[in-house]
Amino acid sequence: MNIQIFGTSKCFDTKKAQRWFKERRIPFQFIDLKKYAISRGELASVAKAVGVEALVNPAHPDAVLLEYLAFEQDKLEKLLEDSALLRTPIVRNGRQATVGCEPEVWAAWK
Repeated sequence: MNIQIFGTSKCFDTKKAQRWFKERRIPFQFIDLKKYAISRGELASVAKAVGVEALVNPAHPDAVLLEYLAFEQDKLEKLLEDSALLRTPIVRNGRQATVGCEPEVWAAWK
């Protein structure tokens, strides 16, 4: 497994995801979205796995504006511009991905 966890150091669900993988001694790479932006390719891969709508943080004030964008590519561009719009944690295992805390799905990854 090649696990990547995208999130912020202050996000409760991101800490929960890190703890879940640490407890099972599964190595992972943590990418702090406050310091490093998610790349266009990584975001496209996650969007393909979970859908663009699942990536949007509903608590962000600009989340409603994304609903009015007609094309998914425009929504992805907006998410790339402002990483605070992303719902965290984003957990990737190759082409598989989850958004939010999904320990049942992670347990099925081999």
